[in-house]
Amino acid sequence: MSQSNGSENVLWDLSVFYADPADPAIPRDLAEAQAAAERFAERYRGRVASLSAAELAEALRELEAIYEKMGGLSAYATLHWTTNTADPTRGALLQRINEADAKLDQTLLFFTLEWTQLSDEAARIADDPALSRYRHHLHKQRRYRPHLLSEPEEKLLNEKAVTGRQAWARFFEETVSGLRYEWEGQLVPQAVVMRQLYSPEREVRRRAADSITAGLRPHVRTLSYVFNTLLADKASEDRLRRYPTWLSARNLANETTDQAVQTLVDAVTDRYDIVERYYALKRRLLGVEELFDYDRYAALPSAETRYTWQSARQIVLDAFGAFSPQMADVARQFFDQNWIHAPVVPNKSGGAFSHPTVPSAHPFIMLNYTGAARDVMTLAHELGHGVHQYLARQHGLFGAYTPLTTAEMASVFGEMLVFNDLMARESNPSARLAMLASKIEDTFATVFRQISMNRFEDAIHTARRAEGELSVERFSALWLQTQRAMFGASLTLRDDYGIWWSYVPHFIRTPGYVYAYAFGELLVLALFSRYKQEGAAFAPRYLEVLASGGSEAPERILAKVGVDLTDPTFWAQGLQIIDDMINDLEALTVQVS
Repeated sequence: MSQSNGSENVLWDLSVFYADPADPAIPRDLAEAQAAAERFAERYRGRVASLSAAELAEALRELEAIYEKMGGLSAYATLHWTTNTADPTRGALLQRINEADAKLDQTLLFFTLEWTQLSDEAARIADDPALSRYRHHLHKQRRYRPHLLSEPEEKLLNEKAVTGRQAWARFFEETVSGLRYEWEGQLVPQAVVMRQLYSPEREVRRRAADSITAGLRPHVRTLSYVFNTLLADKASEDRLRRYPTWLSARNLANETTDQAVQTLVDAVTDRYDIVERYYALKRRLLGVEELFDYDRYAALPSAETRYTWQSARQIVLDAFGAFSPQMADVARQFFDQNWIHAPVVPNKSGGAFSHPTVPSAHPFIMLNYTGAARDVMTLAHELGHGVHQYLARQHGLFGAYTPLTTAEMASVFGEMLVFNDLMARESNPSARLAMLASKIEDTFATVFRQISMNRFEDAIHTARRAEGELSVERFSALWLQTQRAMFGASLTLRDDYGIWWSYVPHFIRTPGYVYAYAFGELLVLALFSRYKQEGAAFAPRYLEVLASGGSEAPERILAKVGVDLTDPTFWAQGLQIIDDMINDLEALTVQVS
């Protein structure tokens, strides 16, 4: 597909891993990783309880090196497949690596099980100075103690996942990535049609929404079967592992509690009135009697600016540099060293991500860049992730990766830097109004929409466990119910919108993920408020937080910038900032009227 925004040649260079899929180093490294795992098992099986602190540290260094090698293989196969999910050779390589990864995990599984089975008194060895690099990792693993099974059972679950949930997730991804939608007489990828939902022309928006619905409809029964299968799979594993709720496993991975997450969900749903208030204002700004689902993202007339890739790059680097030259220097490497894949091409995965890969390499960013203002913010978002992941590499494989909740902190902060920089440069009230409205909608998408999607996930997991296999109509009814709760009377969701749950990858890839976006956005609103108060002195402390990665508990890391996640009023503070943004929008509306 032709592009004219300058992103068509922005392709990543994966040679930090392998030259190409035929690189003889791939089978060599696969064999070496498995052989090293078997040697490790021979040396340490049955001995974890008797290791000294120094010996345990040495074992963890060996284990880290093995997982690092396999992680590089997995990262290469995943990234290579992402840009053409319809290529059978790429899919075959990905499957080969996944199967090898599962075999390696089975070989090494004993180590985690032996560690978690130690008594609390014996496990105090983790606090020995010799294990300082691995202390948090060791303590974090022991939190899974009530949910781990016997070694044979764990091995069986691990092996069956390759041909079970992983296979279904890949099938979903390839199906959705391969869909084509009619637009202007052509069949195009979803991203091309989705961007039309931001058009200032209402008829264009309506036709785009109808095209998405028409493209999904022939496949929705198949996609609902994928959903049903994975919902049942999760219910089965949650039961076997004795998790009290469908979300408990995700909360444990995020180093938070069921109660803390419910507090966040309740705080956001209790303020759905903010959404209604905004869309009542937007209806007046658009001059229509009723807003429909295809009007949600309608651009105001002065918000139609398109951005070339080069201009987007400069905007983001300038904003990052004004906050911290170090932050800009790290981000610049992604452009200069070809760590980004930007163009919209057939069969490429949708959306965007920053993949941390492994500490011995560096992150890679995937975008579907169309030149819209929203894409500039997405670039800032993913580069925020990328900077975070790059700085945290110093802690190695067991300390670099953050929970999803604090991972979203860096991405949303990157967006805020770019937004505030653009607003500071703009003097035209109409343009400022359009920019602020767009930012509010982005914030809604990150906070309210993600929580409404959490409510949908909660509904379908609960219903699947209570009712059995769900029909397309049942999925759609739950989708409309949870989405309508957010908008209230401010916007009409047509029945056709009912099947739009079917393409959302987060429900498939990472069940329970979506609330992390709201967590990150509200956290960033608090951080940004602190930054505006403290000025330049805040930047080095913020970068210290990013560089901490996952080496400590989130609450300890965030205490470095004065954030108390245990404060029961914390979420209300962030939500009030969003409410204040609408006050600012109303004031701008008066100026331009």
